[in-house]
Amino acid sequence: MGRVPISPRRAGVAVTALTALLASGCAGEGQVPAPALSGAAPTASPTVAAPTAGDPAGRAATLAGTLGDEDLVGQVLMPYAYGSSATTVTPGSAAGNQALAGVDTPAEMIAKYRLGGLILVGFSADDPTSGNQSTTNVDNPAQVKKLTTGLREAAGKLAAGPAPFLVGTDQEYGVVTRITDGVTTLPSALAAGAADDPARTEAAWKAAGTELAAMGVNLDFAPVADVLATRSTVIGSRSFGADPKRAAAQVAGAVQGLQSAGVAASVKHFPGHGLSAADSHQEVPVVAQPRAELAGLAFPPFRAGIDAGAMAVMSAHLDVTAVDPGTPATFSRKLLTDVLRGELGFQGVVITDGMNMPPAKRYPPGEAAVKALLAGNDLILMTPNVGQAYDGLLAALRDGSLPRERLVTAVTRVLAMKFRLADRPTPAMSTLDSAPHRAAAAELAAAAVTQLRGGCGRKVTGPVSVTTSAGRDRTRETLTAALTAAGVRVVPKGGTRVHLVGYGDGPKDLADGAAVTVAMDTPYVLEKATSPTLLATYSSSRASMTALAGVLAGKAKPTGRSPVPLTGLPATSCAS
Repeated sequence: MGRVPISPRRAGVAVTALTALLASGCAGEGQVPAPALSGAAPTASPTVAAPTAGDPAGRAATLAGTLGDEDLVGQVLMPYAYGSSATTVTPGSAAGNQALAGVDTPAEMIAKYRLGGLILVGFSADDPTSGNQSTTNVDNPAQVKKLTTGLREAAGKLAAGPAPFLVGTDQEYGVVTRITDGVTTLPSALAAGAADDPARTEAAWKAAGTELAAMGVNLDFAPVADVLATRSTVIGSRSFGADPKRAAAQVAGAVQGLQSAGVAASVKHFPGHGLSAADSHQEVPVVAQPRAELAGLAFPPFRAGIDAGAMAVMSAHLDVTAVDPGTPATFSRKLLTDVLRGELGFQGVVITDGMNMPPAKRYPPGEAAVKALLAGNDLILMTPNVGQAYDGLLAALRDGSLPRERLVTAVTRVLAMKFRLADRPTPAMSTLDSAPHRAAAAELAAAAVTQLRGGCGRKVTGPVSVTTSAGRDRTRETLTAALTAAGVRVVPKGGTRVHLVGYGDGPKDLADGAAVTVAMDTPYVLEKATSPTLLATYSSSRASMTALAGVLAGKAKPTGRSPVPLTGLPATSCAS
């Protein structure tokens, strides 16, 4: 594993000191006093050395000091855009960009609003985040690489151009995976929680990070650090599980894997979306647990991610009644500044969840952006109107309702993260879906397979037929091919029936008479299954179906343990 750069806890202290110095003398158009521009260092802390001009914090502070108001505002905006190319788009995509930002292309959006980054968006099957995915601009790795190259060419012309442009996406693996074709697909987070092997998780996420970096993506809105304390369908298998200690170890492994490959990790959704079953893509979920329970249940995975060096944390649209009742965490200074920064010690970049989600749209885009920054966010994600957010921030900066020091601090944190990602060699595209990467995913998937009823690892007898709940023909075909490769004869009907259920399925999707029922998402549905053999893969990825075939063929033991409690079923029916 490559060495993770300096922890944001330590780097952030220096950034804060420098930004305070810069902001204290700023006047009009973002100018700074001469000593700051000439490289004069602030007085060093007794315990933390002042950053030098050559380190990311020093480079960030110096660059922030040269930026005018418009460039400062642009650096805290990270919208989405329509179109699979930076400069050439369809009429439909041009219309989408006009409605969103008053421009035709993503490159024009970057130039007009001096943007600090852009998020790539897309749809995938069974995606609980589809409500705020208005378009898709990812198709295949070659297209993504060309798009990110074009975005960076446009950003390189900006005043902030010396800092690498941020290109982010939600590549969580499992039900939320933006780039699906031509890449190594990891099993879900819940599968990793079942495997309970942080080293395997780290290796798999390093492979995934290397492939993202090869395509030009340098910020992944992952891993999910939410503890699955409720049977939430919006979080579900995106979580590493219900045990905060086990989830914490997994989060740390994923963070270290991603960042060792040169991709910033953004742990989410602080302070813990798994504590409510409601969906923030539709409403403001209420987190009603007492303060002590938050500290012991929700915070450990976030703390582990921070201690592992996570460069970013994503805030959530959650009403945490024990801390700041009635105020979504996105807009809560008590949660983001007092708790996340003060109590948990995080000093990296805080990023909002999508501001095009209903809880954030209770305010106009400009007002929402200002409120989010004042609460402690540094980067505004997916505003529903780029022009209004930009104008609102600029107006607030100039009338004093957004203190210049707050904006400069946010920009400096963003720039410091960018510089931490700079000067890394770009992996070759040939690394995508390579044999070593597939092996890392396969090891994690194999360790996740869990038997919840029946003889441990007993080989299925006779020919096998594979059935699924509606809409899962591709997964059925994948398992059929894997079983055939493992030496199991598969027939269209009859024989030993293996039935697959996945995301969103309930008791009605179970099959009477199935000899084996397999849960490919959260395993709760298995509580109602009557099959003599119950298995869980927690994922329908190619690696997970191959691992399942190995167990059904009697060639591998199901060594996983359910990472969530199940009524009437053990964590595993296999002896320890």
